[in-house]
Amino acid sequence: MKKIYHLGTCSTNNKILKELNLKGVDLQDIKKEPISKNQIEEMARIAGSYEALFSRRAIKYRSLGLNEMKLSESDYKKYIIEEYTFLKRPVAIIDNNIFIGNSKKIIEDLKSKLNMG
Repeated sequence: MKKIYHLGTCSTNNKILKELNLKGVDLQDIKKEPISKNQIEEMARIAGSYEALFSRRAIKYRSLGLNEMKLSESDYKKYIIEEYTFLKRPVAIIDNNIFIGNSKKIIEDLKSKLNMG
């Protein structure tokens, strides 16, 4: 499986996608095609937690007061499913490896993995 969940309106996501070898990769714009319960469960299974997928940079994180709450795994899951902005992006699943977010190291690792396949 080669799939990247991204936000088409995000300039950072678009810049990253232009740098990648996307041959054979299924792209899903999470604003146009929301993440399903099964998809987020699969991501969390590979990542080891829902928290790993959760973006604390989202504007709604502070505006909803989530930064002052102790969130559980089920909370992280619920917020990601309800609001695409809470998914740390992009999320790439290549074979059984997951790459979450846009840090330089993550993107370099993702590029290497895509170029190997």
